[in-house]
Amino acid sequence: MKTKTTLAAVLMTVLFTSCTMKENPLLSESDNPFGAYAFDKIKVEDYKPAFEKAIGSAKADIAAIVECTDEPTFENTVEALEFAGRDLSRVSSIFYALNSACTSPEMQKVAEEISPAMTEYSMSIILNEKLFARIKAVYEKKESLNLTREQAKLLEDTFKSFSRNGANLDSAQKAEYARVSEELSLATLKFGQNSLAATNAFTLNLTDEADLEGLPDFVKEAAESEAVSRNEEGWTITLNAPSYGPFLKYSTRRDLREKIWKAYNSQAVGGEFDNCPLILKIAQLRTREANILGYPTYAAYALEERMAKNQETVNAFLSDLMEKSLPAAAAEVATIQKYAEEHGFSDKLQSWDFSYWANRYKEENYSISDELLKPYFLLDNVQAAIFDLAGRLYGLKFIQRDDIPVYHPDVRAFEVTDENGRFMALFYLDFFPRDNKRSGAWMTTFRDQSIRGGVEERPFVTVVTNFTKPTENTPSLLTFDEVTTILHEFGHALHGMLAEGSYPSLTGTSVARDFVELPSQIMENWAYEPEYLRTFAKHYQSGEVIPDELIEKIVAAKNFNAGYAQVRQLNFGTIDMAWHSSPTVPSDDPVAFEQQVFAPSALFPAVEGCVMTPSFTHIFSGGYAAGYYSYKWAEVLEADAFSLFKEKGIFNREVADSFRREILSRGSIEEEAVIYRNFRGRDPQPEALLEKLGLK
Repeated sequence: MKTKTTLAAVLMTVLFTSCTMKENPLLSESDNPFGAYAFDKIKVEDYKPAFEKAIGSAKADIAAIVECTDEPTFENTVEALEFAGRDLSRVSSIFYALNSACTSPEMQKVAEEISPAMTEYSMSIILNEKLFARIKAVYEKKESLNLTREQAKLLEDTFKSFSRNGANLDSAQKAEYARVSEELSLATLKFGQNSLAATNAFTLNLTDEADLEGLPDFVKEAAESEAVSRNEEGWTITLNAPSYGPFLKYSTRRDLREKIWKAYNSQAVGGEFDNCPLILKIAQLRTREANILGYPTYAAYALEERMAKNQETVNAFLSDLMEKSLPAAAAEVATIQKYAEEHGFSDKLQSWDFSYWANRYKEENYSISDELLKPYFLLDNVQAAIFDLAGRLYGLKFIQRDDIPVYHPDVRAFEVTDENGRFMALFYLDFFPRDNKRSGAWMTTFRDQSIRGGVEERPFVTVVTNFTKPTENTPSLLTFDEVTTILHEFGHALHGMLAEGSYPSLTGTSVARDFVELPSQIMENWAYEPEYLRTFAKHYQSGEVIPDELIEKIVAAKNFNAGYAQVRQLNFGTIDMAWHSSPTVPSDDPVAFEQQVFAPSALFPAVEGCVMTPSFTHIFSGGYAAGYYSYKWAEVLEADAFSLFKEKGIFNREVADSFRREILSRGSIEEEAVIYRNFRGRDPQPEALLEKLGLK
């Protein structure tokens, strides 16, 4: 039957065609300055079709390499593989970064839906026999190819990556490896979602002013602001660090400290967001994955490509530091116990007591506190100070750009140039907590630096934190710990911004896990340097420069409870290795297993049902599995490296230029041990860390 075509039908057809042909902002080239991504145009519904199209395009890139009839060369095989799937790299970088910083239930659903497709795509590359055959053909004639150092490293890394990820398996093993990898991807994704949900699920709402006893004004103001944002009366404490930490430190109400401490340390233990079964599943899948590839444990597999090389070295490293640090930590706890007793406390210190009594001891003996220091650390001044430090050391300039789209109103965007005006990076800062942002602080990239066909792409770098929000009466003022945190993450950002090279897998922060924290941790040292502090630490109301006596107190208190803090970090590394360095996965309940592992170094009595592993996102949904020791490993490197700045001058351009040239811009073009020796002229001296912490 022939139907009559009406004007309305024509208009509907045009409208439908227009909508379906609309370019996906995740896939189209941006006309923003520097090609900045169009965050203002991206909608949740754009992600899934963008992933589907980008995966198809990426597979076509791989097929073109595999089906090439020319003899395999470095250019048509290894280099072509490095740059395959450009659209997919862009889409996934944006999506996964925002899924941590600005997520939603809809985004989390997309993450679950696209996870199998992403795993399948990854497996279709790594288990592609024809592709590996071409790579192997190039690898076997590498000595005759006259490759540059960078090309040789890319070839070596590519060949190893295929070998270490199943390319040599038989067909049955490849099928099982793909299945395990997909299960693992979904399990780690779910772990992170549970952790965020569990953090948001608990709040402590206080309506009696007596419950606020001991809290400084800045804590009360933040709690009141939180309550208002939730349409609640009174004051609300959450499990986000800027809320939870100060409450434990200042509240005189031991019963409320206990309540919130137990809530924080039982996140994702039982209930709707229980991560305990996922811990066992993830550990089992990682062990099985390693076994399929021929390794006895996941740690043996993961550490092969890191500076430490094997689990025996890591376990010995952690054990040695623990042996040297535990007596100091026990003595520090005994000192705080005695102090508490002298001030009327008649019980044994519990975990929820230590922060409170340690802070009182510190205030009395060092005459220093967050309340005393915060007025000197206005966020805007601290931001300007880290930019100034990058200028003095590396000649960088930061220009705020309001014409660069951002993904949330809190985010600030900056153009970064060097002293010659060369564009170096776009830099995004996202400071404040949100319900849709995971806890902690981190740096990541939306785009890595690379050069292809003579055309360079400079990086898009972001730093995300959860700092104290401004209130109606007070701007955002940072604790001293938050000052060191932003310096730390800014160090990672510099590593990304100053990258120089051709291949994104070798530039910026694409280095061994136990090396990547060197550029970040070394930056924290400047927070304790009087010459630097005087440049920006000014009272937000009077403009008064921080007095010398306060600086002296900051420096004097630098190693307060250093043993305790060291043991805490070493315990995190120890439990990580315990989960990943045994040939058999513990069958125990994760709560019991953690308490068993921590028992030899426990400084306080264990509390039933309270552990940190079920919310340990670094190792169960991040990239630090069998790698949390890296923080301490890199701390040895940074303590040794910063001693050269101390010797030559903390703003010495000669040393800074060397650090930039040999480390920050170098990526992983060489073995990390070689890179460090090129900077320092020798291997690191482990005693530097104990000396820095006053534990030697």
